[in-house]
Amino acid sequence: MKDRLDDNFVRAVEIILACRGRVVITGMGKSGIIGRKIAATLSSTGTPSLFLHPAEGVHGDLGMIVKGDVCIALSNSGETAEVIKLLPLIKRFKIPLISIVGRIPSTLAERSDCVLDASVAKEACSLNLAPTASTTAALAMGDALSVALLEKRGFGADDFALYHPSGALGKRLLTRVNDLAHGQDRVPVIGQDKKVSDAVFVMSAKGFGCTAVVDDSGRLAGIITDGDLRRGLEKYNNIFSMDIKDLPLKYPRTVERKALAAKALQIMEEFSITSLFTVDEEGRPDGIIHLHDLLKEGIV
Repeated sequence: MKDRLDDNFVRAVEIILACRGRVVITGMGKSGIIGRKIAATLSSTGTPSLFLHPAEGVHGDLGMIVKGDVCIALSNSGETAEVIKLLPLIKRFKIPLISIVGRIPSTLAERSDCVLDASVAKEACSLNLAPTASTTAALAMGDALSVALLEKRGFGADDFALYHPSGALGKRLLTRVNDLAHGQDRVPVIGQDKKVSDAVFVMSAKGFGCTAVVDDSGRLAGIITDGDLRRGLEKYNNIFSMDIKDLPLKYPRTVERKALAAKALQIMEEFSITSLFTVDEEGRPDGIIHLHDLLKEGIV
């Protein structure tokens, strides 16, 4: 189908971008089902849309259409009676009409301001009768329109999140680290002038499997993890009596409080770690988020 895209597709995008109302999509039978999906996709990507059943339209539902709208009509044959009956009324409102059809020489195509060719050589059905390949083609054309409009509008992830506040997708796009991070009273912290044995008590009390190490000013200077202790037992004769400052500490990975929780998950996966600290403007640890917090919230 992409080889058939021409100026009509560009024109369709321009018409919809200029629309000050809604995109009203209509179609009968299987084409109507595809039309409902296209309307849903457009609405979720920044183009207000609704579906109008053509049979109900001529029995009062035409009140759903107002001046300033754009209409997209779907029909494989281009001769669907219920859709054709809507055309004079659509024209009366001077509403631009875009058609997605399977036959270019057809009544619907001839009366449209813009025609998108969604024709197929034959249906996937062995009888070449049931709408299968043709509905897939129409759906692909509708998705192509939706994505082109999304890109032209500069519709980004934050915009997408506003239309998808629920479910796993919404959580990934809306939940921030600050929403899940444990406060300062839960943060495992120890001074670098303390003993390693002291760090063990802090780690056990807080239950995150690690502790932040801070300097004399309270700024984050390093981290001690369960893994560091296990490796230390192999390397040193009596690690628990050592001063923390004598250990080769690594500076821990951190994450901004305003970052998406999904970003925290990405960092954890990339570096094979289970906890991340947040720090204030002075570099002092003021929060911690654990992998379990993300899993519990459904950030996966």
